[in-house]
Amino acid sequence: MDWRAVGSTFALLFVAELGDKTQLAVITMAAKSDRPWSVFTGAVAALAVVTLLGVVGGQAACRVVPETTLRRAASLAFMVAGALMWFEVL
Repeated sequence: MDWRAVGSTFALLFVAELGDKTQLAVITMAAKSDRPWSVFTGAVAALAVVTLLGVVGGQAACRVVPETTLRRAASLAFMVAGALMWFEVL
């Protein structure tokens, strides 16, 4: 186990996920439900599956596309999404 990769991934995702729409959705679900542990369990399961898809997809993509190209494509996608949000298209 590469604990440095574990720690940096945890830190990055923890900061990125604070206050995002997923957290707001979970807050809303917990407020509506009288079973917060059920909401927690569902949220953890969903995030685990989404993360698994990202890891598997990332591994597969790296076998076909060079890492530099993937990083540039991801950067471009974030910039496009940011611009669309800036101009209130999204």
